[in-house]
Amino acid sequence: MIRILLLDDHPVLRHGIRAVLDTQSDLEVVAEAGSVAEAVASAAGIDVALVDLDLGDDVPDGIEAIRAIRRENPDTRVLVFTAYDSDADIVRALDAGAAGYLVKDSRPAELFHAIRQAANGDRALEGPIGARVLERIDRPEEALTSRELEVLTLAAGGSSNRDLARALHVSEATVKTHLHHAFAKLGADNRQAAIAVAVRRGFIRI
Repeated sequence: MIRILLLDDHPVLRHGIRAVLDTQSDLEVVAEAGSVAEAVASAAGIDVALVDLDLGDDVPDGIEAIRAIRRENPDTRVLVFTAYDSDADIVRALDAGAAGYLVKDSRPAELFHAIRQAANGDRALEGPIGARVLERIDRPEEALTSRELEVLTLAAGGSSNRDLARALHVSEATVKTHLHHAFAKLGADNRQAAIAVAVRRGFIRI
């Protein structure tokens, strides 16, 4: 039996996911959480934690939940199950220790398969998400790095170079270097154009 924890700040959605998972004899939802703190407190003995990235007003967010769950329960595998599919979200989740990534419009069979893969110790990265991860691996010279994605995401929120430097604990010169590398990869010649291309191509979200 695969023991599952659901982390989502919407009780109705948790109820719906539980109902879907209950149709499978080898999957059992044994805990639910609406916040990171509740999830970490409930993660002991869990095989797979199904984590949403957007936890409403909860701070820290789903990325921090992945880190916290993995830190406190190294044997628990974390599978992201969220509405977002930008490269920035995927890269951040995998860097934080997620075993897989699935969007909420996936078919139930895909969700079941991903949970079983994660519980088995495998990567659950199939379909469009997997294809995008493989493309990043196969063409690293063209893919935005995790830092470039982070800089563009913060820049899209209106942060100045000085703000970015403070947030990332680097110099403004380093921020400019990351931005210029991103511009070159995106074929853009300024910040706004780069952000527009990145959003249009699904690399970041705003």
